[in-house]
Amino acid sequence: MLKCRTVWKKLAPLARSSSTVFSLTFLNNGRTPAQVPAAHMSTGPAGGGRENQLYALLVGAACLGGGIYAYRTVKGDQRRYEERLSEIASRPHRAAPQETLSEPEPLDVAPVASKIPSHARYLLIGGGTASFAAARSIRARDPGARVLIVTDEPDLPYMRPPLSKELWFSDDPSVTETLRFKQWNGKERSIYFQPPSFYINPEELNSAENGGVAVLTGKKVVHMDVRGNKVKLDDDTEIAYDKCLIATGGVPRNLQVIERAGEEVMSKTTLFRKIEDFKLLDKVSRNIKSVTIIGGGFLGSELACALGRRSAESDLEVIQMFPEKGNMGKVLPEYLSNWTTEKVKKEGVKIISEALVKSVVAKDDKLEILLKDGRLVKTDHIVAAVGLEPNVDLAKSAGLEVDSDFGGYRVNAELQARSNIWVAGDAACFYDIRLGRRRVEHHDHAVVSGRLAGENMTGASKPYWHQSMFWSDLGPDVGYEAIGIVDSSLPTVGVFAKATAKDTPKAATEKSGTGIRSESETEDTAVSPVASSTPAPPTVGHKDDYGKGVIFYLRDKVVVGIILWNVFNRMPIARKIIKDGEEHADLNEVAKLFNIHED
Repeated sequence: MLKCRTVWKKLAPLARSSSTVFSLTFLNNGRTPAQVPAAHMSTGPAGGGRENQLYALLVGAACLGGGIYAYRTVKGDQRRYEERLSEIASRPHRAAPQETLSEPEPLDVAPVASKIPSHARYLLIGGGTASFAAARSIRARDPGARVLIVTDEPDLPYMRPPLSKELWFSDDPSVTETLRFKQWNGKERSIYFQPPSFYINPEELNSAENGGVAVLTGKKVVHMDVRGNKVKLDDDTEIAYDKCLIATGGVPRNLQVIERAGEEVMSKTTLFRKIEDFKLLDKVSRNIKSVTIIGGGFLGSELACALGRRSAESDLEVIQMFPEKGNMGKVLPEYLSNWTTEKVKKEGVKIISEALVKSVVAKDDKLEILLKDGRLVKTDHIVAAVGLEPNVDLAKSAGLEVDSDFGGYRVNAELQARSNIWVAGDAACFYDIRLGRRRVEHHDHAVVSGRLAGENMTGASKPYWHQSMFWSDLGPDVGYEAIGIVDSSLPTVGVFAKATAKDTPKAATEKSGTGIRSESETEDTAVSPVASSTPAPPTVGHKDDYGKGVIFYLRDKVVVGIILWNVFNRMPIARKIIKDGEEHADLNEVAKLFNIHED
């Protein structure tokens, strides 16, 4: 029998007779002892008549390696302790039998609980842009605040836009590991908002004198008890909160025909959203002959251009298919959508428009995509970029309302779903005082709504009035920024001018000094715009080349959306036009406010 079991038997009477806390020290042939901290005990209420329970921490090396054992008590019967110690020390030193090393008998030791904070004054569910913006906002208004972010991803908070933009244009072969990239302006930065040193360890959160932000990675909140002000994680750990932000973002949609196609098809399909998806697609695209992107929106078009450019250096065939007539057909007017489609083709992408997928099967180590009109496409890998479903998994347990039209948690003007629960980012369905109830899935909205939610969690009570913008770049030479409701089914008026060398995303970031354009735009406030004094040349008609311009989207003769096509750093003006909500007799005159006719 092992000596550690003998020791245990000797200690058991002592454990039953008094409330004792042990620490274990072993001395290995006279060398420096290794100290194990005392294991805390719970002995039950005094006078309860219950036998004391001993929670001992036994070190395998001490149990199995022989040596001299010494036990120290900090509470209990000193005389009995000395007798036990003397008796143990006088035993001969014998090595344990070899066979016991591989098959030690089990010990009844209580598990050591993970050090997850049991309470957080500010609990932020989700580790994306909105949560990070809220955390910074909370700390700005409450410098000693202790903020806990819980995310099911393994990564610290990071920005998503570069995953489909700049990272693909990096010439660094280790970019998938470093996740650092050069912006269009040539400056390098990391995809992460802050380095690990910015955060504190979760177990140190409640003891941190000056507070801080802790991130609990790889943990998913699966249940929310609104009345009890606590949440449950997927490992059954419970965390109580005073104030909570839900910023769970969204989940990429998939096509039902792919979901029903079986495991082999699913294993060759990427739903692009996270860092791991970027790494996977980067690796896959270097080891296959053909990839097909399904979806003609922002994400699908950006990935098509990125992979298309890579195809120039390899034999990779890049196919993009979508049900619309042209790229971003749900957003851009038809003439501009057609022009964009030609631009994507020049990047090395084969476009299949008006494509409705009927079925997908795996055959001869390929995927065969059958369209409803009979066309058949063979490919090695599929990227499904067909939209985002807001993550509202907590709605049922929390009793929170989900909007039936737009999805997401319905919140009031202060982004509140309950008195001490706020929602921000993709998962929030908010009321826009100008444009009605909306849900927005863009980086700028995540930044601004997260920031405001954080302020309101500290008592600011501010309404959300900001018109968020979004942007998309088809490489470093063509890009656009948009605000409001940009829907191609609405009437539009486009005013275009001849572009110059400075009318590109690359030139815009060189001027602004930031690669994430909304970081500079959201801080600006437009004053009353002043029209350019330069006479406007004749408006560029709907030709094959749209160098730069402004597209106005109208509803009841009022501008509700604006796209700035290769026009940058003018978003505050567009924001003010929508906020004013006025009818305009001549939008050509309004376009002058953006100075598009100046060189």
